[in-house]
Amino acid sequence: MNLTIGYTMMCEQAGPRQLVQDVVAAEEAGFAFAVISDHYSPWLDAQGHSPYAWSVLGAAAWATERIGLMTYVTAPVKRYHPAVVAQKAATVQLLAQGRFTLGLGSGENLNEHVTGGGWPPANIRHEQLREAVEIIRELWQGDYVSYRGTHFQVDSAKIWDLPDVLPDLGIAVSGKQSCTLAGELADVMVAVEPKPELGKWFDAAGGTGKPRVGQLPVSFDRNRDTAIERAHEQFRWFGGGWKVNAELPGPPAFDAASKFVRPEDVAETIPCGADPEAIAKALQPFADAGFTHVALVQVGGDAQRPFIDFAEKELLAAVREA
Repeated sequence: MNLTIGYTMMCEQAGPRQLVQDVVAAEEAGFAFAVISDHYSPWLDAQGHSPYAWSVLGAAAWATERIGLMTYVTAPVKRYHPAVVAQKAATVQLLAQGRFTLGLGSGENLNEHVTGGGWPPANIRHEQLREAVEIIRELWQGDYVSYRGTHFQVDSAKIWDLPDVLPDLGIAVSGKQSCTLAGELADVMVAVEPKPELGKWFDAAGGTGKPRVGQLPVSFDRNRDTAIERAHEQFRWFGGGWKVNAELPGPPAFDAASKFVRPEDVAETIPCGADPEAIAKALQPFADAGFTHVALVQVGGDAQRPFIDFAEKELLAAVREA
């Protein structure tokens, strides 16, 4: 299996100090890259955390030496103005000494509604994302930028601290419209579902030969029943699909939408337990769909170190051999 395996700093299930400590441990364990979620709220109250991802990224960049870092993903459409995202990404790239990838997406109501003004439909968010990418790319050239778009304005802005090597820019996809946008504008395709058609649409719009980064939740525990219970408590929302998940406004809505999901339903979609082969099997559809990278998400903040130890001693070697 020719996949590069990464680790996920899941901001919704751990505080900022632990997230940095965990990514340091992940680097030592042999993970090739790490992604970080950028949320204002957790998906469910049971997860219990949501620190500011960009502060965590800065600390992680300084505390690590080799591991790649990536936002998975940040949304420059409402909560953040794209001019601010351009500055933040340039700074993290400098701190990381060239190891950072800026992953962008059209956002979720869960995180973006907090600034008010309503939640736009997907086609409007894609228009906003296109303008945002144009602004970010232009600001990264180092000149003063003024921009008048349908959704954004920039007045005489300039990024004063730019890295010699600019970050790669990824765009999250879930359907043909977002794949076309990513193929035209992105260096990297980002997706959580290993659907072959996503890569085909991405290629058709100009993405041929570019990396594709996926994400797979797992629930490691030596006791499989404990692993299933934890996955059900904290990740039962995952099965709703991104067209639903992008629209729900907060943890109570995700709790209500997933209240009939059973533990056995979660166990069918998320590898639970301590079997490296089961995780390798779950990764295979990503490889078959042309993905080049997959970041694993260990469910549960208190289970990170046991999972990282398991990955170092058993899992990463098993995936390489699969």
